[in-house]
Amino acid sequence: MAEQTFIAFLRAVNVGGRVVRMERLRELFAELGLADVRTYIQSGNVFFTADTGTDRAALSRRIERHLHAALGFEVPTVLRTVPEVEELLAADPFRDVEVTPEVRLSLVFLTEPLPADLELPRRSPRGDLEVIGAAGSTAFVVTRTLDGRPAGNPAGVFGPAYRGHGTARFFHTTAKIVAAAKRG
Repeated sequence: MAEQTFIAFLRAVNVGGRVVRMERLRELFAELGLADVRTYIQSGNVFFTADTGTDRAALSRRIERHLHAALGFEVPTVLRTVPEVEELLAADPFRDVEVTPEVRLSLVFLTEPLPADLELPRRSPRGDLEVIGAAGSTAFVVTRTLDGRPAGNPAGVFGPAYRGHGTARFFHTTAKIVAAAKRG
């Protein structure tokens, strides 16, 4: 069976006192029988290969259970293939956004799509977050530093109907993540 490279975007790794060395993450993924396991930077980006027919939802649950058992805390995991992330980057969803030192562009990788009735664009009450669009299970979020205060959590803008998890990566960092995944 053919294999493809997956990127596991892990939420809440190396933030808020949840320190995990990348060497340890690679070991944990290898313990699951995943091949060619590599990591990129310290923010929970893991690359591995698996069969193209892999049940992604089941694999995500397996990874989450294994990480929880080994690390003692929940690590929501979002899996994407390299071509899927390349497609998001190529769409250039932020092409009309003026970037300033106060503005950051983020992809929020979601475990489930946003609610179908969520009207976009949608801003937070403070105006520090704006979901400008979405593609499948990825939200395009513009964050703004206001009065020297960084933006809040994008999940609050998704509305109370959203029951999934998300993990954000800056748009420019996501391009670097894909390039690193392809170097494998």
